[in-house]
Amino acid sequence: MTENPQLPSPSLLRRLAAMLYDTFLVVALVAVVNAIALATMVRVTGGEQEVLNPHLVQLLTALSIIGFFSLFWLKSGQTLGMQAWRIKLVDFQGDRPSAGKAIARCCGALLSAACLGLGYLWCLVDRRQRYWHDYLSRTELVLLPKESRKKMT
Repeated sequence: MTENPQLPSPSLLRRLAAMLYDTFLVVALVAVVNAIALATMVRVTGGEQEVLNPHLVQLLTALSIIGFFSLFWLKSGQTLGMQAWRIKLVDFQGDRPSAGKAIARCCGALLSAACLGLGYLWCLVDRRQRYWHDYLSRTELVLLPKESRKKMT
């Protein structure tokens, strides 16, 4: 496991701020995806079915969330919230994460949250300030220097 010594880990407050930004975007995305699915269902059934199956809603929600984060991480290593707070996701070698690592991180984040958030709070006691899902996906968050903010492409 190679370390990335040149870039520090972001503070918990900075991470939470980025999560809050991304939460607003994800909630809007999930609402739009489910609205499109409902409109499609109503159109296909001629108005006979006006409610989506709860399992379909759960599936669309999960796919929307995984897709949102994975696509941003694969493209630049940053979501919009992470860009605003100069946080970047890299693998343990300092490179942009692969598709497998991005999906593993999303699934691991669910596990971290499902354990009453302990997987997220782990960064407070971990010497590298990593979450559980950092270890599961072999990725980590790093804080970019201020001058890199202008060059985030």
